[in-house]
Amino acid sequence: MHAKESIIAPKNSIQKVFEKKEKDVLSIFFTAGFPKLQDTETIIRSLEVNGVDFIEVGLPYSDPLADGPTIQHSSAVALQNGMNLDVVFEQLIHLNQVSTIPLVLMGYVNQIIKFGEDLFCQKIKEAGIDTIIIPDLPMIEYENHYAALFEKYGINNVFLITPNTTEERIRKIDALTKSFIYVVASASITGAKGEVSPAQIDYFKRIQEMQLNSKLIIGFGISDHQTFSKACTYSNGAIIGSAFIKNLEKFGVAGIPDFIKEVKNC
Repeated sequence: MHAKESIIAPKNSIQKVFEKKEKDVLSIFFTAGFPKLQDTETIIRSLEVNGVDFIEVGLPYSDPLADGPTIQHSSAVALQNGMNLDVVFEQLIHLNQVSTIPLVLMGYVNQIIKFGEDLFCQKIKEAGIDTIIIPDLPMIEYENHYAALFEKYGINNVFLITPNTTEERIRKIDALTKSFIYVVASASITGAKGEVSPAQIDYFKRIQEMQLNSKLIIGFGISDHQTFSKACTYSNGAIIGSAFIKNLEKFGVAGIPDFIKEVKNC
């Protein structure tokens, strides 16, 4: 008998990003349907041509626990605009035909349950998305139920860690991770916080010194070139959300190129 050949799982879209670029990976978060219902595709296409590495698309939700005032506001506006999961999936499935930039979907457990778990996963797959962030998904619930469901559809879950996360839990998350670990910069909600504090740097160093196998992306409070550059010193890259949404509200889609240039300092 021939020895059984080992099966190597295909790389997901985010793993491919890190194959091309190990450092200074820039991700932008925005809420689908903000500032206008039909802006989703325009925003994504603009971010793509302006050199963003991957995009985190937020599903607007009435009770976004992890989000600060800016993202909560964008979520409320999007819902008022008529955005819902049916509309966002329709937009993202169409976008999949014309765009190649990797997308990460960010939402909440209740949205998945209400929409229908299998249907939710089917729609994600149709949209060409293979990575999601569910901040309020308990680890035990993931292990007992969602891990098998997501695997069935080829979906990878991104886990978040904070300054309060124990080393034991971080090691467990590292073992389960197939895309990246979301390093929450502070034990608080999202929002631009100004400069990176000494306490945050100590936290980033502590995670860096653990020499985890997973890639690290820092988020929450990253807002400009200075904070992006500092975060990238201790990780593979960073996500900017609230600062981008504020810029979007002030300048519209036309302001995207200048915002990204400032962050990348180019």
